[in-house]
Amino acid sequence: MTPVGIGTNRPSLGLILPATLQGELPDAFGSTDGTTANDAKSLMELCRRAEATGADSIWAVDHLFWPHPINECLTTLAIAAAATERVTLGSCILQLPLRQPSAVAKEVTSLQHLSNGRFVLGLGVGSHADEYARAGVDFHQRGRLIDSGIATLRSDWASAEDPAPAYRQVPASSRVPIWLGGASVAARRRAAMVGDGWVPLFLTVDEYGPAIEALRHETAQAGRHPDEVTPAVVVFAHVDDDEARAHEDGSQWLSELYNLPAKAFHRHLIAGSAESCAAGLLRFAAAGARHILVMVAGTGALAHFAALQSAFAAADSAIPVGVA
Repeated sequence: MTPVGIGTNRPSLGLILPATLQGELPDAFGSTDGTTANDAKSLMELCRRAEATGADSIWAVDHLFWPHPINECLTTLAIAAAATERVTLGSCILQLPLRQPSAVAKEVTSLQHLSNGRFVLGLGVGSHADEYARAGVDFHQRGRLIDSGIATLRSDWASAEDPAPAYRQVPASSRVPIWLGGASVAARRRAAMVGDGWVPLFLTVDEYGPAIEALRHETAQAGRHPDEVTPAVVVFAHVDDDEARAHEDGSQWLSELYNLPAKAFHRHLIAGSAESCAAGLLRFAAAGARHILVMVAGTGALAHFAALQSAFAAADSAIPVGVA
């Protein structure tokens, strides 16, 4: 599958779904009071609206254990697949070491069927030792576990083409791209070795450009063509015409989500008017991003994204030809 945006000059713009849906459908989209129940019907409506708004892709986050309420990633994406027709769907980022790889292989194949080939499997190791402890998995083995897990995924998918085994994973699906998350050097090199894409978080635009150059070099060193690994990025954004308030509110929202000081997010948050935020995203495009995944740092994610997408579409002519 070729995700939306590849082969065009404009990078694709995707929305990372809120972990839960409270307050995510504003009045303009049919809610009576600005809130909505956290149920399948509301999730389907949110995904339909995101697609109608112009999102190129929709992504679900993943945690098995987390201080805040969070829906399960692949279940969320199955509902998104039923609600949409065009957008790419993906996990951002599924922590493979916390799961049994063969079960994930089957779930992902089913999602690829249900979505008619629109699914991208984003994988990573996470960074929360307490979550690993709660799941009964050795945090210090997470690198080894994801490497062996990816090998198992591809082996199980390949078994569908081999008629010899009595037990194999059938039916086969169209090829499932694997994108590796994480901003570390180890994560980037893993993407260069075995990934179809790299989608880091917590990189500023000034850090992202050199990292993409390093990725291309490491991909070539691995004996692969540099273009085999698609460059993507996750960006935090908060849209508000009052720039100071946008930075304050967005940073505070992220602080509460991650249980870190608000100042930790100041350099990672794109905040301000929709036009200002779109300009910030275009800087990532100019640095090499082909896919930009927006995590709205605040409630009312769809309203923020709609304003940002409109400004981004109007400004995309500013991307130099051949850069994105």
